[in-house]
Amino acid sequence: MKKTLKFIPLLLLFVLASCSSVRVNSDYDKNVSFDGYKTYAYHKSGIDKVEISDLDKKRILRSIDEVMAAKGLTKSENPDLMINFFTKEREQVDVNQFNAGWGYGWGWGWNPWMWGGNTSVYRYTEGTLTIDFIDNKKKELVWQGMGEGVLTKCAEKKDENIKEFVTKILEQYPPVVKK
Repeated sequence: MKKTLKFIPLLLLFVLASCSSVRVNSDYDKNVSFDGYKTYAYHKSGIDKVEISDLDKKRILRSIDEVMAAKGLTKSENPDLMINFFTKEREQVDVNQFNAGWGYGWGWGWNPWMWGGNTSVYRYTEGTLTIDFIDNKKKELVWQGMGEGVLTKCAEKKDENIKEFVTKILEQYPPVVKK
């Protein structure tokens, strides 16, 4: 029983991690009509500065292309929108203390009837992907989407992880303008 109770925090952590953990938000210029944007290209010099592997850059670009095509936008040499993105990552540490068992009495101090506790430490990398849409004629930022979530180091899951980030972020585009 004691061993089972020690694994409950770990099990809960895996259950929570398996759910969609990408949190997104976006912002946009409220004076812009997004109906006129039909074509796009990438801001190469901006993307070249992003400090991630070329493989991950390709994954992001491929995912953006898929979502943009599904939205009816096409790549062009003379685009309406320039797309840029940047990333940030940070190491996170979660420490969970779990006291298993039943005690006797109240207050602080030693308790011979307490089974003891368990402390688990979980380290992971959380990343942020920001995607900018720039009006190519005006050279102004018109829309920005950002997603934050847990990153994977597993090469087999990177495609899926990056696609989830991009898809969730670009679900916010075009913005729903409330009148």
